[in-house]
Amino acid sequence: MNRVLEVLICIVAGVLALPFFLLACLVVARTLGRPLFFTQPRAGLHGRMFLLHKLRSMSDARDADGALLPDVDRQTAATALLRRLRLDEVPQLLLILKGDMALVGPRPLLPETIEAFAAAGQTRCSVRPGLTGWSQVSGNTALSNDEKLQLDLWYVAHRSLGLDIQILIETIGVALGGERRRHDRINQAARWLAAEGYPTLQESPA
Repeated sequence: MNRVLEVLICIVAGVLALPFFLLACLVVARTLGRPLFFTQPRAGLHGRMFLLHKLRSMSDARDADGALLPDVDRQTAATALLRRLRLDEVPQLLLILKGDMALVGPRPLLPETIEAFAAAGQTRCSVRPGLTGWSQVSGNTALSNDEKLQLDLWYVAHRSLGLDIQILIETIGVALGGERRRHDRINQAARWLAAEGYPTLQESPA
């Protein structure tokens, strides 16, 4: 996406989202307490690390052995809604303006996760990580990690302004209507990766 267009969209989105984000901050303060924000290093373009900032949406609740409980058990009904509406990710608009992220691209992952992907991780990091992406509008949490990687690699090879606009529009639909596995896209990515010589999973049942 053209950088000027990306910046303009970020500014407009930030202005529109600001009142709702401030309300979300109040919700987090009342339900989870402080700190309000979650910060973690992530791998960016060409593997360069940057700090990702999100509004905190989960507690640090742990089991008897000290391990974190599953995500669903650490959210409240209110913070789960904030995550669905992507209000927890509003701070990342500043990272887009800074140039660490893009509006559309593979979601930023931990450096060790990218390293474990080997050559596929390098390909995935050949573009800036995005606020939303092809995986996020094709199933997101309903996808396996391997399926997300395949969709991300397909996006990197086929990205265009038209595709980015489609993803932005579909992101709004996902926020309002919920996530849905797109078997057609999963299978498309798997077939393309097989043709390119990448190891792939079996096709997803329709």
